[in-house]
Amino acid sequence: VQLQASGGGLVQAGGSLKLSCAASGRTFSNYVVDWFRQTPEKEREFVAGISWSVGSTYYADSVKGRFTISKDNTKNTVYLQMNSLKSEDTALYSCAERPEGRLEYDSWGQGTQVTVSS
Repeated sequence: VQLQASGGGLVQAGGSLKLSCAASGRTFSNYVVDWFRQTPEKEREFVAGISWSVGSTYYADSVKGRFTISKDNTKNTVYLQMNSLKSEDTALYSCAERPEGRLEYDSWGQGTQVTVSS
């Protein structure tokens, strides 16, 4: 499967962006889709994840209450709605999938850059 991440851009602090992670080749059924972010100064950081079959979601403490992860079964796409953006949210955001119950990732999408200006 190929994952395509999109939706990044430049936004002012306090603004919003919505990222998308679309799969081609098959559906996300029985997979977990996670969003990560990385900057040159920091290691890759988990942001949010969603179980495709169950729909359960989970978030890093740094984004709880500001970011919302969701899915669209008909479009086989996972979204990351980012509100109240801060300069520290600036990063390259990537999505990845792993089979439910496993920790190893099968596929990674290319990153989409999010830049928050203060």
